[in-house]
Amino acid sequence: MRRILLCAVGVVLIGCSSPDEGKKEAAPDPKGTPAAKVEKTPDVFHAVFDTSKGQVAIEVHRDWAPIGVDHFYSLIRTGYYDGNRFFRVTRNYVQFGISGDPTTNGLWSTARLPDDKVKQSNVKGTLSFAHLGANSRTTQLFFNMKNNQDLDKQGFAPLGKVITGMDVVERLYSAYGDMAPRGQGPDPSKIEVQGNTYLDAKFPRLDYIKKATIQ
Repeated sequence: MRRILLCAVGVVLIGCSSPDEGKKEAAPDPKGTPAAKVEKTPDVFHAVFDTSKGQVAIEVHRDWAPIGVDHFYSLIRTGYYDGNRFFRVTRNYVQFGISGDPTTNGLWSTARLPDDKVKQSNVKGTLSFAHLGANSRTTQLFFNMKNNQDLDKQGFAPLGKVITGMDVVERLYSAYGDMAPRGQGPDPSKIEVQGNTYLDAKFPRLDYIKKATIQ
């Protein structure tokens, strides 16, 4: 089981890790076959999450974090985020990015990214990858629900910012709270192994991404 622990302002951010530290692999396609990125990532684009609470549109800037943005673009184009639950919803962060299909999650979680320089601050509404120290980003992301500039010096590089639908993010189901022992939320390691089967059985009220698209 893989778990990333990030200590920041007394909060733990969870992400996916791999035993191959620092190794970068080609992103797999939806069927699990490793494949190179087919098309060039636009310099600026809108990513739209059609969620169970409504639409959220993020304006993504490649020059903010080019490595992370290229990866994010590929993940959306292959449908990785479709069906993802927002498994950690707190007043500080909203986290997601573990596939509901354990096989798909296992394939993508081995593609660890080199770091981007932090060029923008983690202010409210920005979207950043979760990570475990240097060169460890994979698939998990979080929305900053308040100004979290303290994360800037810890290497969290925002890749975009919500332009419409922040009210939707703020309405995502939050009663489960943080992960144990801080709250009653899901165990990320169980999501990795059991996927949405575990979440549907134990945390049925979690909101989720119906479809993620590039506009």
